[in-house]
Amino acid sequence: QVHVVESGGGSVQAGGSLRLSCTTSGYTVSDSYMGWFRQAPGKEREGVALIYCAGNNTHYDDSVKGRFTISQDNAKNTVYLQMNSLKPSDPATYYCAAGQFWMGCSVVYTGRIEETRFSYWGQGTQVTVSS
Repeated sequence: QVHVVESGGGSVQAGGSLRLSCTTSGYTVSDSYMGWFRQAPGKEREGVALIYCAGNNTHYDDSVKGRFTISQDNAKNTVYLQMNSLKPSDPATYYCAAGQFWMGCSVVYTGRIEETRFSYWGQGTQVTVSS
């Protein structure tokens, strides 16, 4: 049985930083791909970061590129999202999600991070940003 749990959310001033953690159990993060999504009130859930190839390849939505960094610790089966230079537009509930299949290291992913490609989801952690 696979479990995914996010933590690290909170309130931060604009321009500040937070690090979200996603711990998994019954799962091997290096065998598949992982992603971070967010959903603001009244809006659809959107993918913000993707990691695959045992953590060697990443992809970001343009809205966070250059500010957020996704990484993983294969030994701990844990994925992180380092969020720097947070903006008032970043507040949302952030979700960690896990795929089921291997994504080849030769794949150059350029499209949107689609939630339908993920099988396991956490409950979400809330991030707020004050100006």
